[in-house]
Amino acid sequence: MLSAIALTPSSPVLVPELAGAAAAEVAEVRAAATAAAAELPDRWIAIGVGPDDQVIGPDTRGTFAGYGVDVPVTLSPDAGAEVRALPLCALFTGWLRGQANPAARAQVRVYRADHDADTAVALGRALRAEIDATADLVGVLVVADGANTLTPSAPGGYDPEAEPVQAALDEALASGDVAALTRLPCGVVGRVGYRVLAGLTEPGPRAAKELVRGAPYGVGYFVGVWVPEGRSAATRELTE
Repeated sequence: MLSAIALTPSSPVLVPELAGAAAAEVAEVRAAATAAAAELPDRWIAIGVGPDDQVIGPDTRGTFAGYGVDVPVTLSPDAGAEVRALPLCALFTGWLRGQANPAARAQVRVYRADHDADTAVALGRALRAEIDATADLVGVLVVADGANTLTPSAPGGYDPEAEPVQAALDEALASGDVAALTRLPCGVVGRVGYRVLAGLTEPGPRAAKELVRGAPYGVGYFVGVWVPEGRSAATRELTE
């Protein structure tokens, strides 16, 4: 049963060892991401974007060494000893799991960025059916960034048209507007992840809560929690 959905960006700068002097600048986003993930039960399925469709199991271990510092991460407390090369969404899931709930076990579903809207929504529907078929409480972590062209120093360069796109994305995530998520333009880095979220929760969540939004370093970040329709009354309500 789908219990709760946490929304977080995937930026390595949120990992203090990788951020250096910038760690203080993103402290609010990092704290919000940890709080959102803490809303999830002990079984996680993370949704992220990568070069290939793949499912990464909870027995996996990785490292942020490719981003400059050997920060080890695992997707469960009993992960194996072998260190695998992992996409950023899986690395960030492992790091956030360690911060928010070290007892949790996370599986990561990675989706190609070139999936069209219909395909991504169908993937979300299929994932919801899979989750609903189990009696276990399952939390979903959506690891996705917004536009990366919001300032002249942004990783994707500056595109003034990205500002209203990011504002619309933030509002859709804050209000639980899944229809808007299916119409995101290609400038949204995590577009496929958000479209999978739309299929997972259509016609929309029962409640949505924003924790923080912003654009440090020219990349749109949103952190929040969604409560899906049909969630068990035994699970926790959103924090007031």
